[in-house]
Amino acid sequence: MAVVNLIGTHDCKTDTKGRFLFPSSFKGQLTEELGDGFVIKRSIFRKCLELYPMKEWTTESERINKLNRFKQKNVDFIRKFMAGVRRVELDATGRLLIPRDLIKYSGIEKEIVLASVVNKIEIWNKAEYEKAVDYDPDEFAGLAEEVMGDVETE
Repeated sequence: MAVVNLIGTHDCKTDTKGRFLFPSSFKGQLTEELGDGFVIKRSIFRKCLELYPMKEWTTESERINKLNRFKQKNVDFIRKFMAGVRRVELDATGRLLIPRDLIKYSGIEKEIVLASVVNKIEIWNKAEYEKAVDYDPDEFAGLAEEVMGDVETE
C-alpha cells in the first residue's frame, strides 16, 4: 500500500450548504483514493477539521482499535476522538459537503483553507488558519530543534 504524502495549501469558499470545490491539485495527488471517499473529523489540538483519505483513516482506526477498552482513559479518548466522525465523498461536480455540526465546531465560514499535513488535509476557517501559521521565526527555530534535532537521517 502506497503512503499518502499530500502537498499544498488552497483557499476555497463554501456555499450556503457547507460545500466546497475540492482543489484539482489534491485530486491529482489522490487519484487512486478518490473513489474510496474520505473521513472528516474534529482535530485533536486545534478548532479545525481533518480530512483523511479512506486508507489513511483505516490505518488510524487500526491504531485506535488496539487501545485496551478496560481502561477508562482509553474509552474517554476514543469517544472524544470519534466525536463527529463522518464519511464523505465528492459529489458529481467535485464538491465535498462539510456536516453542519463540524462547521459549527470549527467556526468555518465562507472562506476556508485546505492545508496538507502529510497524510491528511486540515480544513480551517481562513482567519484562524492565518493566526495558526503566524509565528516568530526564532520561536519556530527552537521548536524545530526540539522536535527534529534528534531525528536520524539516512
